[in-house]
Amino acid sequence: MYYLQLGLALAVMHAHLDIPFGPVRRLDRLPTIAVSTPIPAPWLQGDPADSLYRAARERLNRRDYRTAADLFARIPVRFPRSGYAGDALYWQAFALYRLGNNQDLRAALVALRTQRQRFPNAATRGDASALEPRIQGELARRGDPDAAEAVVSRATSVVTSSSTAPVPPVPPVPPVPPVPPTPPTRGVVTSSNGCAEADDDMKVAALNALQQLDAARARPVLRKLLAQRDAKSACLRRKAVFLIAQQDEPGTEEILLESVRTDPDAEVRRQAVFWLSQVGTERALGALDSILRFSKDPEIQEKAVFALSQHESPRALQALRTYAERDEVSQSVRERVIFWLGQRQTPENAAFLRSLYQRLRGEELKKRVLFSLSQMGGEDNGRWLLGIARDTSQGIEMRKQALFWAGQAGVSIAELTRLYGTVNDREMREQLVFVYSQRDEPAALDKLIEIAKRDPDMELRKRALFWLGQSDESRAVQAIQEILDQP
Repeated sequence: MYYLQLGLALAVMHAHLDIPFGPVRRLDRLPTIAVSTPIPAPWLQGDPADSLYRAARERLNRRDYRTAADLFARIPVRFPRSGYAGDALYWQAFALYRLGNNQDLRAALVALRTQRQRFPNAATRGDASALEPRIQGELARRGDPDAAEAVVSRATSVVTSSSTAPVPPVPPVPPVPPVPPTPPTRGVVTSSNGCAEADDDMKVAALNALQQLDAARARPVLRKLLAQRDAKSACLRRKAVFLIAQQDEPGTEEILLESVRTDPDAEVRRQAVFWLSQVGTERALGALDSILRFSKDPEIQEKAVFALSQHESPRALQALRTYAERDEVSQSVRERVIFWLGQRQTPENAAFLRSLYQRLRGEELKKRVLFSLSQMGGEDNGRWLLGIARDTSQGIEMRKQALFWAGQAGVSIAELTRLYGTVNDREMREQLVFVYSQRDEPAALDKLIEIAKRDPDMELRKRALFWLGQSDESRAVQAIQEILDQP
């Protein structure tokens, strides 16, 4: 993995600095180094190093690199004040690089560093700045740890300082599933849940005794208790709600609904909604629908939404769909409705969510629709998500989200790779590169390699290269090496 990261660093340097890194194999196949001019003719007649420079230049032009390197090395040693001294260090390093063995490459680095320290204004300083990373890159590929550290450090510095460095995109965050309501405690009411006064002890005992009575005898007592509205009896009314819900008798739904609508205690109302959801009759369903239509309490609404989402009746789903369309409903509750509709994977729900998307105003609600449809999967939903991704009238963030979830929804990699050539926005192409990186098919890796090697946009090439560097596939490593080997 270290060498894969090193290769990525080298390639990033190549992309930013236009340095054609290539392995040294044979002298006659070494790439030429781009310098501003050929080695200049002697220009300082009368300089004490003039004759030595002439001899070194002649040897370099004849490709006698060993002799040329030795002659250039003598100039700054014997004639440190010579006008040739600073440039001689660069040409010494150049000749050593052309020799190409590890010892000569390290000596070349020493010569370049000496020039940088002693002759910062030398005419060849720009060429030296291009030659040094090339030499470090070659030594790094041969396993030199110091050179490898220098290469990675340089590449990191380049990427960090660049305004166009390839930053991995942040994938859309899936909505946090709503937490189903916690069932109220079914056990005996005691002082631990609100009835703390000593004079309530007998009332609590009486309520517990009601559980032993038959429903017909207990029902009038419970209804009378639920009709009370004083704060002191609130904990007893909570117990009564539970006991009423356990009775399989006509009218249970109406009693619980009355508590939801009129009881002043919030906990009584919430428990009444929960137990109403457990009744499971069509009349209970109607009561829950009624709660959604009249209640202004968001917590009550959320509990009713959950209760309806668990109901098997088509009427329950229709109630939720109707509720999702209501603009006056709070966003948080509508988000929950959209989530639960997405969990019930019916064609009717999918068609509704696709049509709802165009009528929604808030982006967060639209994002919930995109996610829910991606969870449903299916060809129709996949094509619809791709349609949103292609639709230039949509905001770029919504298009990117739709594209990401289309990739997660199982849209074929063939469709996703074809899409790359039809979108013109760089941001959308960047998102496509990311989507390819999240797929396991060989065709996705093929597309990343193609982009990294041949895309005319350098930024997109770098992004594809980044994701290739995260892959464990041998073909990714091979592609990175081929990029490094390009002349």
